[in-house]
Amino acid sequence: MEVLEYFQYNSIVILSYFFLSFFAYLLNVITKGKSNKLFFSSMRGNPFNPMTYIRMITHAIGHASWDHFMHNFLLILLIGPMIEEKYGSIELLIMLVINAFITGLLNAIFCKNTRIRGASGSAFMLIVLSSFVNYDSGKIPLTFVLICLFYIVGEIRDGLVKKDNISHMGHLIGAISGFVFGFFIFK
Repeated sequence: MEVLEYFQYNSIVILSYFFLSFFAYLLNVITKGKSNKLFFSSMRGNPFNPMTYIRMITHAIGHASWDHFMHNFLLILLIGPMIEEKYGSIELLIMLVINAFITGLLNAIFCKNTRIRGASGSAFMLIVLSSFVNYDSGKIPLTFVLICLFYIVGEIRDGLVKKDNISHMGHLIGAISGFVFGFFIFK
């Protein structure tokens, strides 16, 4: 146990999100995809089934593959602790849950048979929020403008041009959530 003394659980929400998603990924591997289908992906469902609404949040925990998990959490682990320190753990948790719910809800409304999963929307929200870390009231951060040019314009382009299994809508909702939280709510 002496080895554990050298480690610090320095970002409660981000590290808990990581470990919860890692557990969901392992569970998905063990169940050969059944756990993702039952608990960690969201799509249009029965509005009278409570699981429909729970999945609108838990889809942000599930991942389709190791690469999917790894790419999302490389960004989240890199940016998340800074955001958690700036805004606070409770506020970050609220932002992550609201972002996941809105993404799941809009997917259910506009994408009839599309099943979504993953933390990509959360990663995009954190990317945009990172541009507001040194925000001066009344001024638009240049980092925000550049992030919009690179990530958001790229996602709009990819969403219109590419036919892949990536939820570009989820990425855009995450970016919009990050903007709303950073510019209007938690300034």
